[in-house]
Amino acid sequence: MDRLCAVVPDFPSPGIVFRDLTPVFSDARAFRAVVDAVAEPFAGSFDAVAGVEARGFLLAAAVAYATGTGVVTVRKAGKLPRAVYSASYDLEYGQATLELHQSDLPAGARVLVLDDVLATGGTLVAACALLEQAGAVVAGCGVVLELGDLGGRASLAGRNVHALRTV
Repeated sequence: MDRLCAVVPDFPSPGIVFRDLTPVFSDARAFRAVVDAVAEPFAGSFDAVAGVEARGFLLAAAVAYATGTGVVTVRKAGKLPRAVYSASYDLEYGQATLELHQSDLPAGARVLVLDDVLATGGTLVAACALLEQAGAVVAGCGVVLELGDLGGRASLAGRNVHALRTV
């Protein structure tokens, strides 16, 4: 997988080292391996998969298909047309807001939350908060890559978090 992670310095702002996993998605064998590996630790524990915009959508849709479950999208503010729950959070390089349709999940649904990278944890914390606000139960959080030096896992203390690789 290392050869499939592009490292982009100073993106989206100076001083940030962006880990771009989109090459994994364009490599069929690597993508299949990642989808299987990210789903495996949570097998049988979820009814739906939530993908965090945008690369999380790719993972969530593939895992949902592979496991025969539903998929929901956790989007950036202003992208969803119906009534939403909203949660704001801090990024490594700013602030953002995520939204989830209020009617996408039945109460009590067990949801696996997926994203490509765990950095400071703000995105996954906000996604979990949205799902719980909607009455769902977060079964766990899965990522392909964890940036260990940014401490994101600590912000998710008490949650089942699985990363395929930590750098």
